Amino acid sequence: MRHLLLAAATTLACAAPALSENRIDLIRPDAPALATRGTHPVGVRAQDFTDADRIDVIAAAQGGTPTTDRTLRTEIWYPAAEGTEPGTTYDTILRDGVTPTTLTGSAARDAAPAQGSFPLVILSHGYPGNRYLMSHLAENLASKGYVVVAADHPESTYDDQQAFASTLVNRAVDQRFLLDSMAALEGDLGAATDADHAAVVGYSMGGYGALIFGGAGLSRTALERTEPAGFAPPAGLLDRLAAGGEDHASLVDPRVKAVVAIAPWGRQHEFWDAGGLNDLTKPLLLVSGSDDDVSVYDAIRQIYDQTTATTRHLLTFDHANHNAAAPIPAPAEAWAMSESLGRAPFDHYADPVWDSVRMNNILQHFTTAFLDIHLKGDSGKADYLNLIPDAGDGVWSLDDDGTPDAAHTYWLGFPDRSAKGLMFETKPSGQ
Repeated sequence: MRHLLLAAATTLACAAPALSENRIDLIRPDAPALATRGTHPVGVRAQDFTDADRIDVIAAAQGGTPTTDRTLRTEIWYPAAEGTEPGTTYDTILRDGVTPTTLTGSAARDAAPAQGSFPLVILSHGYPGNRYLMSHLAENLASKGYVVVAADHPESTYDDQQAFASTLVNRAVDQRFLLDSMAALEGDLGAATDADHAAVVGYSMGGYGALIFGGAGLSRTALERTEPAGFAPPAGLLDRLAAGGEDHASLVDPRVKAVVAIAPWGRQHEFWDAGGLNDLTKPLLLVSGSDDDVSVYDAIRQIYDQTTATTRHLLTFDHANHNAAAPIPAPAEAWAMSESLGRAPFDHYADPVWDSVRMNNILQHFTTAFLDIHLKGDSGKADYLNLIPDAGDGVWSLDDDGTPDAAHTYWLGFPDRSAKGLMFETKPSGQ
C-alpha cells in the first residue's frame, strides 16, 4: 500500500508543472486526425481597433442615441515565418474579473508572418468572456494556414461586464467591424490576411452575433419584448438587426463564406423565427451539448431545422452542457474559490461529463474540415463530414492489411473506440 501511495504522489508531482502551465495547445493521443497542429509555426500580435462614433448603448438607456469611440482590443494569430521558435504566454484574468492567470501556448509573440495570403477567421467569445477563451482554436487554425483574430468585446468581458442590451446590439456589428479592420490592415500582417475569404466562429453570444452577421435577422418578438429586463435595448436600437430590413441587409457581407456557431444563444427566447433563419445562406456548422440549459439544446436544434436555405451540420456532445468544446481548459487558478463570485470559476470553463481537451480537439478537427472546404476550396475534406449520424453505430472493420473494408463505417479520422458520445447530422439546402 505504501508503494502505491508513493507512486501516486510521484505521478501527481510530475503532473503538477504541466497543469500549472495552463496549456491551451494540448492534443490528446486519441484526438481525431485533423486536430493535430499544422505545418506552420504560429505568431501572435496584439492590435487595437477603434470604431469612431458607435452608438453608446449603455448611455442610450438615459435617453437619446449618444455615440462614443468603441475600441476592440484583439489578439491576431497567424502563420509565422519558417524557423520561428514556438512558445509564448498570455497574461489574462479569470471569469471572476479579478484573479490573474497565465496561459501557455505555442505561438511566438510578434514573429514575422509567413509568405503568402491566408483566409481570415474571426473568433467571438460569450457573455462574459475575453479574447483568450477560444485561444486553443486560434493557435490550432493559425498553424494550418489561417489568420485568426479574437477581440475583447467591450461591456461583455470578465472585467467590463455591463448591461446585456449592449451585447445584443453590438455583437454582430463588432464582428463586421473586425472584418473591415482586418481587411484594411497594412504592413506584413495585412499582406498575409485574405479578408475576402473569411469565416466567423462564435460561442454563445458570439454565436448569436455570428448568425445575425451571417444573414439571420432578428424577429419582431425580439424587437418588441420588454421582459426579462435588459432584453430590450433602448431607442429601438435592435431594429437595425431586424430580418428584412435594409440595415441588416447592409451588415451581411459576401466576404464571409462560412459560419460556426457554438451553443448560439437566442432561439430559446424567440430572437429568431423560421423566416429570419431562412435568410441565412452561409454554410453553417452548429455545435452543442445535448444538455445545454443556457442556450437550450432543443432551441439549437430549431436553428438546425430552420436554416433551410443553406447546407448545415450539427455536432452534438451527448450529455454536455453549455461549455461544450469552445472554452480553453480551466486554468489552475480557476479551481480555487473566488470571493467575488462566491464559487470557483471552474464551472465557466469545464463540463461535468466531458474532458475539456478532448472537446477542444474534436472541435479543432471538425472546424478544420469545415473551413478548409469553404475557405480554401479543399473538397477532399468533405469525407470528414460525410458520417453516419450516431458515432456509436460506427463499425471498425479492417482487412488483414489494415485497409478499411466494406463493413467499415467508423467516423473518418477517429481512432478505434474514440468516437463515443457524439452525433453529427447534416441537412442540405432546401430541406
